Amino acid sequence: MEISIYSNTATIKGNIKSIGDFQAIKSAIDALVLKNKSIVLLIPDSLSITSSVIGYLNKLVLKDRVTIDMRVGNESLIDLLNDLNLTSTLNARRLKV
Repeated sequence: MEISIYSNTATIKGNIKSIGDFQAIKSAIDALVLKNKSIVLLIPDSLSITSSVIGYLNKLVLKDRVTIDMRVGNESLIDLLNDLNLTSTLNARRLKV
Protein backbone atom coordinates (compact mmCIF):
# COMPACT_ATOMS: atom_id res chain seq x y z
CA MET A 1 0.00 0.00 0.00
CA GLU A 2 1.19 3.50 -0.83
CA ILE A 3 -0.16 6.88 0.30
CA SER A 4 0.41 10.21 -1.40
CA ILE A 5 -0.83 13.58 -0.14
CA TYR A 6 -1.62 16.69 -2.14
CA SER A 7 -3.45 19.66 -0.62
CA ASN A 8 -6.48 18.17 1.19
CA THR A 9 -6.41 14.89 -0.78
CA ALA A 10 -4.95 11.52 0.22
CA THR A 11 -4.54 8.90 -2.49
CA ILE A 12 -4.24 5.35 -1.17
CA LYS A 13 -2.95 2.90 -3.79
CA GLY A 14 -2.87 -0.86 -3.30
CA ASN A 15 -4.85 -3.07 -0.93
CA ILE A 16 -5.64 -1.89 2.60
CA LYS A 17 -5.18 -5.03 4.66
CA SER A 18 -2.84 -4.78 7.65
CA ILE A 19 -2.38 -2.99 10.95
CA GLY A 20 0.63 -1.28 9.39
CA ASP A 21 -1.63 0.02 6.61
CA PHE A 22 -4.05 1.39 9.22
CA GLN A 23 -1.23 3.14 11.09
CA ALA A 24 0.10 4.70 7.88
CA ILE A 25 -3.39 5.86 6.84
CA LYS A 26 -4.14 7.26 10.30
CA SER A 27 -0.84 9.13 10.42
CA ALA A 28 -1.35 10.64 6.95
CA ILE A 29 -4.96 11.64 7.59
CA ASP A 30 -4.15 13.04 11.05
CA ALA A 31 -1.69 15.40 9.36
CA LEU A 32 -4.34 16.38 6.78
CA VAL A 33 -7.08 17.17 9.30
CA LEU A 34 -4.79 19.48 11.26
CA LYS A 35 -5.09 21.90 8.33
CA ASN A 36 -8.38 20.84 6.69
CA LYS A 37 -11.81 20.00 8.10
CA SER A 38 -12.79 18.70 4.67
CA ILE A 39 -10.69 15.98 3.04
CA VAL A 40 -10.83 13.81 -0.07
CA LEU A 41 -9.81 10.14 0.00
CA LEU A 42 -9.05 8.51 -3.33
CA ILE A 43 -8.90 4.71 -3.15
CA PRO A 44 -8.50 3.58 -6.76
CA ASP A 45 -7.78 -0.12 -6.37
CA SER A 46 -8.24 -1.59 -2.87
CA LEU A 47 -10.63 -4.55 -2.76
CA SER A 48 -11.58 -3.98 0.87
CA ILE A 49 -10.88 -1.83 3.91
CA THR A 50 -10.04 -2.93 7.45
CA SER A 51 -12.43 -2.43 10.35
CA SER A 52 -9.85 -0.26 12.11
CA VAL A 53 -9.78 2.16 9.15
CA ILE A 54 -13.60 2.18 9.02
CA GLY A 55 -13.78 2.93 12.75
CA TYR A 56 -11.20 5.70 12.45
CA LEU A 57 -13.01 7.34 9.52
CA ASN A 58 -16.33 7.11 11.39
CA LYS A 59 -14.74 8.83 14.40
CA LEU A 60 -13.43 11.62 12.19
CA VAL A 61 -16.87 12.26 10.70
CA LEU A 62 -19.10 11.74 13.73
CA LYS A 63 -16.94 13.03 16.59
CA ASP A 64 -14.38 15.37 15.04
CA ARG A 65 -16.81 16.78 12.43
CA VAL A 66 -14.46 16.24 9.49
CA THR A 67 -16.13 16.07 6.09
CA ILE A 68 -14.84 13.16 4.03
CA ASP A 69 -15.40 12.71 0.30
CA MET A 70 -14.33 9.19 -0.61
CA ARG A 71 -13.82 8.12 -4.21
CA VAL A 72 -13.47 4.37 -4.72
CA GLY A 73 -12.30 2.60 -7.87
CA ASN A 74 -13.22 -0.99 -6.99
CA GLU A 75 -16.86 -2.09 -7.21
CA SER A 76 -16.39 -4.63 -4.38
CA LEU A 77 -15.34 -1.88 -1.97
CA ILE A 78 -18.32 0.27 -2.94
CA ASP A 79 -20.57 -2.75 -2.32
CA LEU A 80 -18.96 -3.28 1.10
CA LEU A 81 -19.50 0.37 2.06
CA ASN A 82 -23.12 0.10 0.88
CA ASP A 83 -23.66 -3.07 2.93
CA LEU A 84 -22.28 -1.30 6.02
CA ASN A 85 -24.46 1.78 5.36
CA LEU A 86 -21.37 3.98 5.15
CA THR A 87 -21.77 5.51 1.69
CA SER A 88 -23.59 8.58 3.00
CA THR A 89 -21.42 8.98 6.11
CA LEU A 90 -18.23 8.88 4.05
CA ASN A 91 -19.74 10.48 0.92
CA ALA A 92 -18.45 7.43 -0.95
CA ARG A 93 -18.85 7.34 -4.71
CA ARG A 94 -17.39 5.50 -7.62
CA LEU A 95 -14.09 6.97 -8.82
CA LYS A 96 -14.39 8.13 -12.42
CA VAL A 97 -11.42 7.02 -14.46
